[in-house]
Amino acid sequence: MMKRKLLTFLIVFFSISSVALSIEPDVFVQSTVNRASKLLGEDISKDQKIEKLKLIAKETVDIKGIGFYTLGVKRKSLSGDEKERYSKLFEEYFLKSFSSRLAEYTNPEIDVTNKEKLNDSYTIVNSVLKATKERPEINIDWRIYTKNPNNPLIRDLIIEGLSLARTQKEEFASVLSSNENDIQALFKVLKEFSSN
Repeated sequence: MMKRKLLTFLIVFFSISSVALSIEPDVFVQSTVNRASKLLGEDISKDQKIEKLKLIAKETVDIKGIGFYTLGVKRKSLSGDEKERYSKLFEEYFLKSFSSRLAEYTNPEIDVTNKEKLNDSYTIVNSVLKATKERPEINIDWRIYTKNPNNPLIRDLIIEGLSLARTQKEEFASVLSSNENDIQALFKVLKEFSSN
């Protein structure tokens, strides 16, 4: 009898847990920006903020997915080892770029305003970065990958209509085209940026 009660409890508990883990894309975005905003308002050094921002990014951004998107068609011709090296270099590059830019802000206020489900894999979440004395109001759209509803991930930010992932893709294509499509040239650029 006791075992049956325990089994029933566990089944109910895990059913509730799995439902609780499923998070709506707009709630996910608002909670992510609230975490980042709270961190940026903390009285800690810029370097400490950067390290904490990197942890948030690792949890909430599909860094690997963005990396392969920004590589374009070149990814199809890479060997397994080259893909692995690229993923590692891109993650270091992305985390440094993302966290050092964001660490310049102090307590940014972002309000989620709307969401539009494109399909089972993607939802666009609209938000507004509130104006301050230093900057005007900025519209930010978040492309959220929702194939696993229990683990939504950020795939792109569209700031005032400009896709950051697409811009990055164009920059990488430019590096490759000016270096005879040699992936080693892109590796070098990524490594140099992360090392500085």
